[in-house]
Amino acid sequence: MEKIKNYIGGKLTSTKSRNYLDNFNPSTGKVYSLTPDSNKDDFLLALTAAKKSFISWSKKSKKYRYDVLMNLANELEKNNTKLAIAESVDNGKPLWLTKQMDIPRCAENIRFFATASLHFDSKVHTMDGKAINYTLREPIGVVGCISPWNLPLYLLTWKIAPALAAGNVVIAKPSEITPYTAYLFSKICIKAGVPPGVINIVHGRGAGIGEEIVKHRDVPVISFTGGTETGKKINTLCANNFKKVSLELGGKNPTIIFSDCDFDKAVETSVRSAFLNQGQICLCGSRIFVEKNLYSRFKSAFVKEVKKLVVGNPSSKNTFLGAVVSKDHMEKILYYIDVAKKEGGKVLCGGKQVFLKGKLKGGYYISPTVISGLDYLCRLNQEEVFGPVVSIIPFENEKDVIKMANSTKYGLSASLFTENLSKAHRVSAKINSGVIWVNTWLLRDLRIPFGGMKDSGVGREGGFGSLRFFTEPKNICIKI
Repeated sequence: MEKIKNYIGGKLTSTKSRNYLDNFNPSTGKVYSLTPDSNKDDFLLALTAAKKSFISWSKKSKKYRYDVLMNLANELEKNNTKLAIAESVDNGKPLWLTKQMDIPRCAENIRFFATASLHFDSKVHTMDGKAINYTLREPIGVVGCISPWNLPLYLLTWKIAPALAAGNVVIAKPSEITPYTAYLFSKICIKAGVPPGVINIVHGRGAGIGEEIVKHRDVPVISFTGGTETGKKINTLCANNFKKVSLELGGKNPTIIFSDCDFDKAVETSVRSAFLNQGQICLCGSRIFVEKNLYSRFKSAFVKEVKKLVVGNPSSKNTFLGAVVSKDHMEKILYYIDVAKKEGGKVLCGGKQVFLKGKLKGGYYISPTVISGLDYLCRLNQEEVFGPVVSIIPFENEKDVIKMANSTKYGLSASLFTENLSKAHRVSAKINSGVIWVNTWLLRDLRIPFGGMKDSGVGREGGFGSLRFFTEPKNICIKI
């Protein structure tokens, strides 16, 4: 059984704790590797290495750091196929998805922020000839990057890249549920010539090594993506030490279908936004609101398309939904489906665990589920399920749907479909979400501010916003 290793000070190292966690292949339900259950000793080794490397890395030129990051991106691309296969095995998602989206975007993240750092400028303010103020943006130090299990390597690089480009060093903790591609990334960092200690990756539980990273005073910046309840705990720990913190948390995102939409586009995009990656994307549209005079037609067409989706072997090109990430998560999703039924919901399709044959018979598969007949304030429509489950709800008018869309404690993203431009602007302005798509979904521009409102997070990352977050402003006033 392969034992995953930590990456500390430029070397792959075994955990000091000598304890390991089982790492499951979700498509089979079998353990296929062991993850370090790292402890404080591992963290302190990583912290020592990071602090030592910061002294030199922070003083390197932007061009030097750019060259290192671009070389890392090149090495990532050389390993695209290997990483895509590993991500599919570790997470349970379809191989075609990791090849098309997850892994290519890792190199894109690194290239984007490496280039952005070369164009990141500072402000100058003159005082009527009396003085000049200029603002420096300086790297802060050791950054703690804690990434989730749904897009493991993609979101890890989304955090690491701007932190390094801005001159910081990183201690990263991948999810203990999906650690394998971060382990492969460690090997790639060595081959790419990343200076020792600039990137450190320690594996383990959030309540263990994750808490060590968050609470230590010598890690002044924390970037976290994950669940809202964990985010609250992290925010409390960070507040105690006045740390900079960015939290990208949960979502219960509305998809709004107006009767004047491009019908085929709305159906196709809504199916994709509901069930891509088994519905395990924080941006998935899990509440579909349809204008009343289009509701019956849309519901029929939507369910018809959902029934065509194949749940199966992640390595098959025909599979749209692979396995959900773990047995515990599968049971949580099935629990919410049962809750919806008890609340009076009608399951239009899906709603059950799927049992495959052969080696996959122990995997964690769920059929894509569509539920109607629920009140917008019920548990299924208020709580994050994070799986292949959506509800479909009719609405009367704009005022009605805005109220329903904004009714949850979340505010991450929303999608709306209409051919009326004025309506698109009007409704978008009133939806309480950090990201809103009109007539599309998941169309990403790395320059935009990304993040959520309410319980969906604190702060924004993306573009120069990420570089601002990972730097500290210092104003210098010179009297003339």
